[in-house]
Amino acid sequence: MSLQHSKLTSVTPAPAEFPPPGTPDIEIARSVQPLSILLLAQQRFGLPGESLVPFGHYKAKLDMAYVDTSASAPRGKLVLVTAITPTPAGEGKTTTSVGLNDGFNRLGVRSSVCLREPSLGPCFGMKGGAAGGGRAQVIPMEDINLHFNGDFHAITCAHNLLASLIDNHIHWGNEAGLDPRHVSWRRVLDINDRSLRNMVCGLGGAPHGVPRETGFDITVSSEIMAILCLADGRADLKQRLGNIIIGRRADMAPVTVRDLGAEGSLTVLLKEALQPNLVQSLEHNPVFIHGGPFANIAHGCNSVTATRAALALNDVVVTEAGFGADLGAEKFIDIKCRHTGLRPDAAVVVCTIRALKMQGGVPRSKLAVPDLAALRDGAANLERHVRNLQQFGLTPVVCINRFPDDTEEEMALVQSISEELGVKAVPADHWATGGEGATELAQAVLEQMDEGTPDVKFLYEDSLPLADKIRTIATRIYHAGSVEFTTVAKRQLEEYESLGFGHLPVCIAKTQYSFSADSSIKGAPSGHMLPVREVRLAAGAGFVVAVCGDIMTMPGLPRRPAALDIALDDNGLVVGLT
Repeated sequence: MSLQHSKLTSVTPAPAEFPPPGTPDIEIARSVQPLSILLLAQQRFGLPGESLVPFGHYKAKLDMAYVDTSASAPRGKLVLVTAITPTPAGEGKTTTSVGLNDGFNRLGVRSSVCLREPSLGPCFGMKGGAAGGGRAQVIPMEDINLHFNGDFHAITCAHNLLASLIDNHIHWGNEAGLDPRHVSWRRVLDINDRSLRNMVCGLGGAPHGVPRETGFDITVSSEIMAILCLADGRADLKQRLGNIIIGRRADMAPVTVRDLGAEGSLTVLLKEALQPNLVQSLEHNPVFIHGGPFANIAHGCNSVTATRAALALNDVVVTEAGFGADLGAEKFIDIKCRHTGLRPDAAVVVCTIRALKMQGGVPRSKLAVPDLAALRDGAANLERHVRNLQQFGLTPVVCINRFPDDTEEEMALVQSISEELGVKAVPADHWATGGEGATELAQAVLEQMDEGTPDVKFLYEDSLPLADKIRTIATRIYHAGSVEFTTVAKRQLEEYESLGFGHLPVCIAKTQYSFSADSSIKGAPSGHMLPVREVRLAAGAGFVVAVCGDIMTMPGLPRRPAALDIALDDNGLVVGLT
């Protein structure tokens, strides 16, 4: 039976009216009264009330004991939403993921969307929020953007507990023989703060510890975040936490969390955080939001736990991967799918006319002016991403996330270019009209899935040496002409190979704003050099991170951070989130 005929047993009608265009996202979100999360789970999934751990009336964690994710259980189809290279003009990947899910449900297809949790760092920094936009949002929007159900707090606490245990271990005799100069485990905070990137701890004399250099990263870059999102249950979580390498002895032999005996206490702090979170869209369709690994320093995907739960409960599951397809989709397939056995059944590449014109050299101030020549030039970026996905065995559907000032001629040009690439491009108005504006896109994805299950391929084999894995990604995905490793990076690669980690996949950490390591180079550059500054081993998460260019693991705030616009009004309501 084709998916478009698999009808829902209960569909809650969408809100009759939304505020007019131009209304801030947070006011649109507040215009909708959410359903009780217990009622939603019962209506849509047939789950009893005891299967959920409510956080108030509209948010809950799902007890996985009530969800059959065994290999023999029925499984829905997985749709990966990715995008062209990000620009300040905006592409709307999360908004499209939410709108597409609403579109599927309007067609009568039982569907949920799986997203990452927003980080407070970007929320108060550049973004101002990350729960979709317009009429394609997830609610309760304020709660999702601010603290949510405590997952990031638990990860921050577990990470910093380990940092404290390391310094305490050194202070009380250092039985494991850790060399204080080679402790690699830093501390984390879910706030952008450049002043904490580098620091010295243990000052003040012997009672206060052993002085050593360290620093802070942002919580979403923590290896514990990546582990939580890749772990397949509590036992796997504990095993992965024990595998974390925290530093080296004087002879450079690695020391792990298991050597300190700390994996048990870390697992305790994360036991509730491992449960996926269930919320809803403005149209009362189920949304799983769980985990939030950085999409450049880590793999940028929501949790395996949430994805498996959603697949067990739905005909179709929509999920997104961070940043553009060169970072997000590549890591989704080469890391998340490789670790878990999951495979996407379809893919969507999101673009906007505005972003394509910016890729073609148009300044932000002139993006509203029609410019077919710049649009054609910028479409080279879209073509690169489509070709890359085709390398993985996927035939993506292109979503043109429509803005009010887009012209019919511009839309037709992108559709024509997509047709030349052998893919279909579909305009979508979900930002303005919700799921109704994404039904054509949803139908196109269903038709693509009806053509058969794609033969998804990894970019490289496990047996390929780590340096060659990096070169493969650089040349085949980024179209780099060469890769240059620093002396430090070469030594690290040789060391990780000798320690038995050469089979791990590679996670490239580079700017998200370009196929190159230079954020100013737009479009689809070729022949550039990818500089690998250092290589980090995430033995618990199960990948090796190649740090390229000047990428930072603790962002700084912009000149005018979004935090300056976020406040409480006289009625105690949050304003300024977007």
